[in-house]
Amino acid sequence: MGKVFAFHGGVHPPENKKQSTRTPIAHAPLPKMLYIPLQQHIGIAANPVVNVGDRVLKGQLIAEPVGRISASLHAPTSGIVRSIGPHPVPHASGLESDCITLETDGQDEWIEHQGLQDYTRLEPSVLIEHIRQCGIAGMGGAGFPTDVKLHLGDDHIVNTLIINAAECEPYITADDMLMRERAADILSGIRIISHLLRPSHIMIGIEDNKPQAIHALEAVLKGCELNIDIRVVPTKYPSGGERQLIQLLTGLEVPSGRIPADIGIVCQNVGTTTAIHRAVHFGEPLISRIVTVTGDAVAKPQNFEALIGTPFADLLDAASLYEGRLFRLVMGGPMMGVTVAHDQIPVIKTTNCIIAASDEEMPQAPPEQPCIRCNMCEQVCPVTLLPQQLYWFSKGREFDKARNHNLFDCIECGACAYVCPSSIPLVQYYRFAKSEIRTEEAEQRKADHARQRFEARQARLEREQAEKEARRKARAEEAARAQQSRKSTEADKAQAEPGNTAPAASVAPDLKQLKTAAAVARTKLKKARDALKNAEDKGLDGIDALRVTLTDLEQKSEEAEQAFKAAEQAEAAAAAEKGVDLKQLKIDAAMARAAVTKLERALTKTEDEQARREMETELVEARKKSDALNQSLSEHSPA
Repeated sequence: MGKVFAFHGGVHPPENKKQSTRTPIAHAPLPKMLYIPLQQHIGIAANPVVNVGDRVLKGQLIAEPVGRISASLHAPTSGIVRSIGPHPVPHASGLESDCITLETDGQDEWIEHQGLQDYTRLEPSVLIEHIRQCGIAGMGGAGFPTDVKLHLGDDHIVNTLIINAAECEPYITADDMLMRERAADILSGIRIISHLLRPSHIMIGIEDNKPQAIHALEAVLKGCELNIDIRVVPTKYPSGGERQLIQLLTGLEVPSGRIPADIGIVCQNVGTTTAIHRAVHFGEPLISRIVTVTGDAVAKPQNFEALIGTPFADLLDAASLYEGRLFRLVMGGPMMGVTVAHDQIPVIKTTNCIIAASDEEMPQAPPEQPCIRCNMCEQVCPVTLLPQQLYWFSKGREFDKARNHNLFDCIECGACAYVCPSSIPLVQYYRFAKSEIRTEEAEQRKADHARQRFEARQARLEREQAEKEARRKARAEEAARAQQSRKSTEADKAQAEPGNTAPAASVAPDLKQLKTAAAVARTKLKKARDALKNAEDKGLDGIDALRVTLTDLEQKSEEAEQAFKAAEQAEAAAAAEKGVDLKQLKIDAAMARAAVTKLERALTKTEDEQARREMETELVEARKKSDALNQSLSEHSPA
């Protein structure tokens, strides 16, 4: 049998298992409606591939996996898809989630399916993909997709395969009855897993309170070619926890924040091995599972093979529920299970037990009392945590401290709350703290993502602005070079004309600039005179300096006026040499423009058609005259 080690803590509550093991596994009646949640496992919810009104056959794919950590869903029987939307699901929150509602037609008609002829000849990746397509997920815990555990990659070498048959929680006997009646199927599934992982040693961990299951396993293992040991461990809760079972069988502890594969170990539940067997040998997806229905409020506690999506109410009816005795409906065991609100919640891949408890069996929890620091919670914690400290941190919302005290190593087994003399619901505090931490982390990820997007956008805008500025400077430099080249060319042409021997510096000055300079000089002179007069009237200091400034400005204003007049006279003389009265030409051009403007305004106000036509004719002639005068003025004005 091999050596069995021990783990810290643990409790031994009343087992209450014999009630549901007196009869063989029964097939649950076919319900009228099946409610199949899209989220039945850890990871991302599956995506529906059917529409409302579609008829589906048993085993047909109805929702495909999304991403790496996800599992497909299949129709548990034939029928019509009636809706895809919110429905109560088995979750501690009590909230609704999206479900595919299937109305069964009673025909239980299978889709065409077949198993793999010789899986040993297939590539491991092909076999694992077949298991993934059959929607196999862990059936003893959180429902981790099985294909992920079987496809660990080259960075993990599996030395030991552990088959979890402990089923340590009270009331639950689904795995016990499965081992008693279908031990050969379990061994077949172990062979498939062994073919994929190639472990050097296989151990089946089972508690000593299941003698019939132990004998059934020993019978099928006779003559088996695999290196399989059955390790019988003492009955103690929670020996069925993955990490606790590993410690019991190997003496090794899985480091905090790591997975068993990191130390060369993979665990699979006996229910999962049976599902793999049916998927590979018969091509059947995971559409049903064994569920224990027990408690004082049912007359016939037993195990049912129920279709996924079966409402709890149908199983309770099959077990002959005493309506008047039902006080509490628990999904799962009494330690880790949760109380559900009503009986329309459906069976999912991880549903292993439904307890219909009476008031005497599971009375109302006593009121919470102050912690007396008795330290009993620490003594029974199987993960060697400090439950009391975690309780204070969770209650005080000191989530960073709770995380630093390894809050996420807590498996929520409930052993601490079971022994607490103050009736403190410790696990509820831990679940609350975990939920808050996950929410904060999700918000932080969103904030980080938003910040990264903002910074990327700012960098992009700055880059675009820099590129735009560089293009603008390049255009300005090109324009400046072109203008300089044009001026040089014009100057060269002017010097090349016959009789033009004047240097470039003697080119006629710009009349407009001279006029502007003269106006500016007059303005400055006026301001200086006003300032001097104000200083003299008020007897202010600095009058002498103002007089000097005024004298200087008078001289500059006079020089500017003289320069403007000289340039104006030169312009007039140049025009006279050409036989043109430049002054009169300017007056005529201005009058022509005024006439055009006057006609345009009159035309907009005239409503008489005849008058408009005559005015339009006058306007055309006036525009021609104005254009001609402006052209002549442009030709005779100096550059």
